[in-house]
Amino acid sequence: MSSSDNLQQVHTYLEGLRTQRQLSPNTLSSYALDLAELAEFAQERALSSLSYFDVRQLTSQLHAKQLNPRSIARKLSSWRGFFAWLIQQVEMPANPVEGVKAPKKSKSLPKALGTDDAVHLVAHHGSDQASALADRAMFELLYSSGLRVSELVALDVRDFSNSQYTSLAWLDHAQAEVHVTGKGNKQRIVPVGKPALAALQDWLAVRPSLVKLEPHALFLNERGTRMSVRSVQLRLKAHARMMGSTSDVHPHVLRHSFATHVLQSSGDLRAVQEMLGHSSIAATQVYTALDFQHLAKVYDATHPRAKK
Repeated sequence: MSSSDNLQQVHTYLEGLRTQRQLSPNTLSSYALDLAELAEFAQERALSSLSYFDVRQLTSQLHAKQLNPRSIARKLSSWRGFFAWLIQQVEMPANPVEGVKAPKKSKSLPKALGTDDAVHLVAHHGSDQASALADRAMFELLYSSGLRVSELVALDVRDFSNSQYTSLAWLDHAQAEVHVTGKGNKQRIVPVGKPALAALQDWLAVRPSLVKLEPHALFLNERGTRMSVRSVQLRLKAHARMMGSTSDVHPHVLRHSFATHVLQSSGDLRAVQEMLGHSSIAATQVYTALDFQHLAKVYDATHPRAKK
């Protein structure tokens, strides 16, 4: 079979997709490019003669050319559909794409601020208005204790004098710690640093003036209701912009910064795991890569043999 025969099969298949499945022109164009690449790989060999090992070889070639895993997965999907159709037209032992998997997508490292940038961001006092004091207390606590934003807004001011009231998440200002209920209802206790405690003290002084329908919520908005996750996200983004940050700062950036900076200082991965509330140490190990990046930069900047 010649290469022109292969292209004719591809054309017939694409025409069927256009008339029967009525796919969009853009989708058909993507399929055409993927299948043209397959036909080019086969050259004078019949497409029906390609094996599992041939498809794996082509996939490896694409990966070696630095094609991203998402694009490779899309091509495999295009080829799989074509061969499923071709099996109905000619005799083939099996679909050669079955069992071929795209390379795993590389995990992007979590974004973390530098130590000075993080401290500068959360330590800004702003005005003495209640909303500004709430913001400073929330941002300091996110960075001080590495909380998830959902854990932050769930915190209560626990009334220990009321035996009828129980809470799963609260601030214990006297003990300088927060009791948190995280993913999977897993509870943990995390220490709170002095700057965060001071910011919380300032906020607690004005908080009673906002208490309305939700008397136990630690963080309240201007309407007197519990602060929402979205509100914290928007407030932090606006605050970072006001501080001149060019980065897209969101609450999880402060959590990542907390983990990275504690690990850089202590090297204690297990302690970081406990404070973050990770069930598996594997989830925490990503910060060792961030720590290595920091060490590599220091090495490149200071070691005599690293300098050009």
